[in-house]
Parts: sequence; structure tokens; C-alpha cells
Amino acid sequence: MLAPASRQAPPSSQPACPGLLSPEQPYGSITLPLLHSSSLRLTPDQFAELCQANPEAVLELASTSGASPSDEGPRGLTALRQKMAAYQRNGARLGWLLIPAERAVEIWEPLDDSQARPRRLEAASRLDGDPHVPGLALDLEEIWAG
Repeated sequence: MLAPASRQAPPSSQPACPGLLSPEQPYGSITLPLLHSSSLRLTPDQFAELCQANPEAVLELASTSGASPSDEGPRGLTALRQKMAAYQRNGARLGWLLIPAERAVEIWEPLDDSQARPRRLEAASRLDGDPHVPGLALDLEEIWAG
């Protein structure tokens, strides 16, 4: 059985998962969606491959404080931008950072150089993942409505 991810390290019977609890990721965030449990049988090679997993697409929703975006805690803009940059560096094909207080989206696409720079859209009503994640789309009106 697969267990939801948590801040706990993998069981000692498996090799350590590099980057699982990386100090560069804010607030102990993890990029691995599932952890090993006693009933999941993986060879050491399979476990190592799973540790390298990175999502193809990431969506993060920034918290708000009144009418402006918050920069506090794990849902604040600084922490989320660090997280998005880490996903991008690790090979995510697309990241959307939604900032409801500004009705804005930062679009994080594959790196073309060493600098992580998002593209910003304002007042968009819909996002389309093409060409990076074909078929992925998101209607933003309900999110903007709050």
C-alpha cells in the first residue's frame, strides 16, 4: 500500500532518497509524491529511480492577506517561488503559480539557461498547458471569484 507523503524520511530498510528533504526546499517541502511502506516491494534500483521523480506540471496557490498577496509562511510568494524554481531546475515541464489577490499567474516553463524566470499573465481567465503539457487546461474564473 502506498502512503501519502509526509516529512518523515524513508524507512531505514531502503537507501536514502537524495533530495527528499532538501534544505533548499522551503518549510521541509518534498517533491516525491509517495513514500515506501512495508507492503510496497521495490528493488533498490526501483526505489532510487522513484526518488528522481519530478512532476511534469505543478500548480501552486499563493495565500492572500486581505487584498494583497501574503509573503508569510509556506504559502507566501517567496517560499512558493523558491519551490517553483526547484521544480523547474529538477525538470518540471510546466509550473503555474496562481496569485489570486492580483488575479495573476506566474508561468514557470523549462529552463533555457541557468536563470529561473517566470512569465507573468494578468487577468487571465484560462490557462492552457500546450505545448509543454498537451491537454492540460484550467479555468481561473472560479479561483479569482474566491
